[in-house]
Amino acid sequence: MAHLKQQFKDALSSIEPGADKANAPEAHLLVREALAADAKLADYGVDPVLIGSYKRSVSIKRVKDVDVFVRLPDLPNDVTSKDILDRFFKVLHTEFGTDSSGHRRVVRQDRSLKIAFPEYDLDVDAVPARRHWDRATWEIPQKGEDDKWVQTNPEALTSLSSEMNAAHDGHYVPTVKLLRQTRRALLRRGAKPGGFFVEVAAFQAFKSGLVSGNDHAEYYVSALEEVTKIINDFVLHGTGVTDPTLWGETISIRATDDELDTARLRFADAAVSARAALEEEDEGQSALAFQKLLGKNGDDETVFNMPPGYNEDGSKRATTISAGARLVPAGTRTFG
Repeated sequence: MAHLKQQFKDALSSIEPGADKANAPEAHLLVREALAADAKLADYGVDPVLIGSYKRSVSIKRVKDVDVFVRLPDLPNDVTSKDILDRFFKVLHTEFGTDSSGHRRVVRQDRSLKIAFPEYDLDVDAVPARRHWDRATWEIPQKGEDDKWVQTNPEALTSLSSEMNAAHDGHYVPTVKLLRQTRRALLRRGAKPGGFFVEVAAFQAFKSGLVSGNDHAEYYVSALEEVTKIINDFVLHGTGVTDPTLWGETISIRATDDELDTARLRFADAAVSARAALEEEDEGQSALAFQKLLGKNGDDETVFNMPPGYNEDGSKRATTISAGARLVPAGTRTFG
C-alpha cells in the first residue's frame, strides 16, 4: 500500500492559508473596533467573535472571506432584524466608506454586512446575533424576512471540532482540509454545495465511528468514502445532514438539483479512485491519482507532489550507469 506520508504532509502545507492567517484577524479587529465604538451597539453589549472555517482551522488557501459573529446579548426584543442591519450598515459605511475606485466597501446582504478589505484581498461578513430564549444559543436574521430570526450556534462547532480533532490524535482537522480541497478540485471554487456542507458531513462521518486510520492517507480515504455515502443519501433519499450544534436539526444548503447530482457522482468516483490509490503498490501511480483528486491550491500550484524518483506522469525515472562512469547515483545502504 502506498501511504506517501511525506507527500501528504507537503500537500497539507500547500493548502494552508498562508498570509491570510495574519490578515483575517487584522480585518476582524478593524470591524470589531468600528462596531464597538458605536454608542447604541455598545448599549446592546456588542461582542464580535470570529467564526467559520478560519476560526475552526479548516480553511484552505486562499481565505477570501471571514465570518464575524456579532453577539448582542442585550438587544431589546422590539429591535427588528431590519433595524439592526440598518444600524450595522450606517456604522460600517461611515467607518469604511468607499475604495479607491469609488465603490462602497460595505454591502448589505440578507443577514449580514459584507465589508471589503482590498488591501488584504478578502471580505468580512459581519452577522448580528441576539440571544435565543434558551440563553445558550443565538439567533441571526432570517434570509428574506424583515423581522424574523433563526436559531444558530456557530461557536459550538468550533469547540466540537477541537474535541473531535483531539479524539483522533490530530487527524480530524487535516482530513477536513483535504476533503475541502477535494471538493474544490472536483467542483471548482464557488460551486455548490460548498465547503461547509462537506465539513459537516465529515463531522457526521467521524462521529459515527466509521472513519479511522493510522496516517493522513488512511484517514483521508476512509473519510472520503463515508462522506460520499452521506452525500449520496442526501441527494437520492433526502436524508438530512445533522447539525451537530442544534439538537434534532439538520443543515440547509443552497444548491440546485443538478449541482447536487454532479457532486454526488464526482464524489462517488473520487472515493473509488482514492481507495485504489491507497492500495496501489506503485508509489508513482498512487501519487498521480492523489494528485488528480486534490488538484491545485488557491495559488494555482499542484497540491500533491510526486515522490522522489518518479516523473510527473507517475512513471519511475530510469537510472543509467555506464561502465567507467565517474558519477554513480547514491545507494541506500552503508557498509563498514
